[in-house]
Amino acid sequence: MNLRQHLGSLRRRALCSLYRRTVQLGNAGPIVSFTFDDFPRSAYSAGGSILERFGARGTYYATGGLMRVSNELGELFVADDLDALVARGHELGTQTFHHSSCRSVSLAAFVDDVRKGMRAVEQVKGHNAANFAYPYGHVTLGSKKILGPVLTSSRSIFPGFNGPEIDLNLLRANKLYGDMDQSQRVEDLILQNVKQDILVTEGEQDHLFNTGWMHRVIRELVCARSVTARVFTAREGAEQHCQLGNTAVARDEIVFWLSRFYPGMQPVRSADPAPALAVSKAA
Repeated sequence: MNLRQHLGSLRRRALCSLYRRTVQLGNAGPIVSFTFDDFPRSAYSAGGSILERFGARGTYYATGGLMRVSNELGELFVADDLDALVARGHELGTQTFHHSSCRSVSLAAFVDDVRKGMRAVEQVKGHNAANFAYPYGHVTLGSKKILGPVLTSSRSIFPGFNGPEIDLNLLRANKLYGDMDQSQRVEDLILQNVKQDILVTEGEQDHLFNTGWMHRVIRELVCARSVTARVFTAREGAEQHCQLGNTAVARDEIVFWLSRFYPGMQPVRSADPAPALAVSKAA
């Protein structure tokens, strides 16, 4: 880590530690929020439709001064989009009026721009827009301190998970830019935050996933309580995808693994196992 990275890490740590306004996530279970910043029209027309198809809704952070503007993202939102997305149950937030960075203007000017952005959205929609996202993800201790009591929530682009204690003055978020070529980042993020006991299985001649995939998953499961891996072999007749040819050996292996956690279960193995790899680790 070079000096610049070290200083950036210290700055993020300070921003996450001070002027907090916390709530507990409670027992609501895992929650995923999809948000769109200073959004192009397609983020609502295409992205919103995808979310709705799965019974979900998104949060759209509007920058008042960018309404009806076109840039490298395409045509940005118009007033009718704000009406439509709220009517469809999506959430509307704000992101200043001029999309200014709190690092490049005075604190007073930035706070004024935040308030102007809120008024612009409220005038268009008559909708309270007190959920806020920092432009460029730039945050300062001064802005966090001053805006905390004014806003319902403030979102950063600091990566990671929110919870079990959530700081409403600095919500974490994980960037999802690009196409499916970026999906690996999402998978890695999920794997790195799994905390349960995990069983990973693989057929040694699986035509969809090779054993290298299994090793990578094991390495990424850094927070799992325990990880057990099992490769099924040709000797067992279970070397194919989903252990086609001898699914009973896979079923028995799963029951055997579960019996470690549920003493009432009776593990039965249909044959002597001959694993190419059977590894357990405690995280």
